[in-house]
Amino acid sequence: MTTTGTEIGKDRARLEANLGKVEALTQRLLEALARRKPVNTALSGPEPELYAKAAQAYWQEWMQNPAKVFEQQVSYWGKSLHHYLEAQQALAGGSLTPPADTGPTDRRFSNPLWDSHPYFNFIKQQYLISAEAIRNAVDEIEDMDPREKRRLTYFAQQIIDMMAPTNFFATNPDALQKAVETEGESLVRGMENLVADLEANNGELVVRLADEKAFRIGENIATAEGQVVWRNRLMELIQYAPTTDKVRETPIVLFPPWINKFYILDLKPQNSLIRWITDQGYTLFVASWVNADESYRDVGLEDYIEEGYLTGIRVAREICGTEQVNAVGYCIAGTTLALTLSLLKKRGDTSVKSATFFTTLTDFSDQGEFTPFLQNDFVDGIEAEVAKTGILKSFIMARTFSYLRSTDLIYTPAIRHYMMGETPPAFDLLYWNGDGANLPGRMTMQYLRGLCQRNEFSEGRFKLLGEMLDIADVDVPLISIAAEGDHIAAWTDCYRGVQKMGGRSKTFVLAQSGHIAGIVNPPSKKKYGHYTHSDLSLSAPDWKAAAAFDEGSWWPTWEAWLRKRSGKLVAARSPGDSAHPPLCPAPGEYVRAKATA
Repeated sequence: MTTTGTEIGKDRARLEANLGKVEALTQRLLEALARRKPVNTALSGPEPELYAKAAQAYWQEWMQNPAKVFEQQVSYWGKSLHHYLEAQQALAGGSLTPPADTGPTDRRFSNPLWDSHPYFNFIKQQYLISAEAIRNAVDEIEDMDPREKRRLTYFAQQIIDMMAPTNFFATNPDALQKAVETEGESLVRGMENLVADLEANNGELVVRLADEKAFRIGENIATAEGQVVWRNRLMELIQYAPTTDKVRETPIVLFPPWINKFYILDLKPQNSLIRWITDQGYTLFVASWVNADESYRDVGLEDYIEEGYLTGIRVAREICGTEQVNAVGYCIAGTTLALTLSLLKKRGDTSVKSATFFTTLTDFSDQGEFTPFLQNDFVDGIEAEVAKTGILKSFIMARTFSYLRSTDLIYTPAIRHYMMGETPPAFDLLYWNGDGANLPGRMTMQYLRGLCQRNEFSEGRFKLLGEMLDIADVDVPLISIAAEGDHIAAWTDCYRGVQKMGGRSKTFVLAQSGHIAGIVNPPSKKKYGHYTHSDLSLSAPDWKAAAAFDEGSWWPTWEAWLRKRSGKLVAARSPGDSAHPPLCPAPGEYVRAKATA
């Protein structure tokens, strides 16, 4: 079938009409950007001194070892020139076939045009050559503080990722093809998506990762049956309904992180840890934290301990009629559980029978991938921000985490959403990831300064609630589950913290996958295995080398450990009692509050 001139004209007319719509949307875009509040520049990048130090180190390298620097430069020039000449020769010979692609496999360049089209192939190859040159230049700087070099490496990689040709419309074949195929409609939808995101966040660009209209808390996510049995200004305590006739005597009190919402542990029935725990015959309480606003500026870690942990433990004991509970802490909530256990040790309180830590850092002597964000320039910027607003806004924290995986969590979603006009996927995990929470100002600075920067708890000098808290005081029977691919709480750092804890009954489990998938790993999936080994005196690499590997989920391993510390079977308990009547059904009210930029 041939295309008539009339049809071509219609296609061109539709394209021109859509481009006109894009221009019209530009005004809304400018109006949305005008509502953006000034952002502390310290939160967007390192202080100029870092680059000055890098330049000084590079200059010293040039003076002391000019041959090495010349070799780097000549190598880069040579590769670039050779690449250019190959392309020129191919064109001069009348061939539009690009040279063989020897670049590394990269999902960003999955479109065949990156290899078959001379224009896109040239751009891709030159990008890869330039990226390699930048990495090599940073790697070979020698006269620079290791921590500063680690930061420079991180920010250099951010520049490399940001300048990828896929991030620009004119050099992205997927976006160009989509625009042609849809007569510009994809550009209109993309611009509408961009404007909508800016308008929803007061001019701040927060890339939506999931279709928010697809999920309703309490209806198709976070649906496990239970009741809120206690509420104060910091938390709602949810007691989940039993799913067995008998339950273990000792209840579980689970404290999720307040950086995100608790329902990561109850996204849907088939991967809900909350449902799985009750199905194993346990009485489960879960804290649902408040989404802080400016009125919480003076709330600190001591308040989370007193009004969250100690209150949750007390209420669970009263409802269940037990002397003790088994406590669980996830991420920052695990760190705070360790603080709580040290405090209880000082007070001679034995309310906690055992402790479970999910991906928990307690020793911050190695700051890992967060090194760029835990130096004074960035932390000073956060301190100025919370002094002004009273809180660390959710989008700042989310942006920080996202830039650790910028290609997957920023650029790729932005390309699909804005350049190609696609609706974000209806993916529950990504929806949860975007449903963050604000952090109280005082708590934020206690965590960043005292724990992360000065490592005071690990060194036995973190002062809180009139006591000097020490990691060595954590001496209850404990089990720590870390994740092999965790970029937030590196497993080796989690392991080192457990080694410093007191007590003789310590178990360490290393799950496969990352910070979330490593924990949310139901046995039915048969997807990720785990490592176990009893000798915690070994170094982390030696421990893993000697560990036994189990192909199944770590959940049954944990439950077998927990069962030994949970007492006899008793009649199942309905949520609440006369002194703690149910206030509202799970998932409660606090979880529904949204953070705004």
